[in-house]
Amino acid sequence: MSGAGQAAGVERMVGEVKAGRGGAMTDEVGVVTGDLTVATAARNGGLADITLQYTGAEEWYTLTGSPVDVPAEGLQHLHDTVLDKIRSGGGARAPR
Repeated sequence: MSGAGQAAGVERMVGEVKAGRGGAMTDEVGVVTGDLTVATAARNGGLADITLQYTGAEEWYTLTGSPVDVPAEGLQHLHDTVLDKIRSGGGARAPR
């Protein structure tokens, strides 16, 4: 999956995190662990796509459960929540 590009006008947050024990669950390859780069991008309809990759790699994967509703607190809050969940590990999935 190549979701790394950013279209004009699309709000997108990117951050790096070390996955906790049990890593993060992806749709494409199952659990990923280690140093990850996470992107949370708004899309039409009040939803956000959450993708991640091994830091420095080219392939992007979908965090299981994505897309999700952007909460009233905004995209930054959602992104921070995702980073916290991945940091905690346990096969982290997108927040509901």
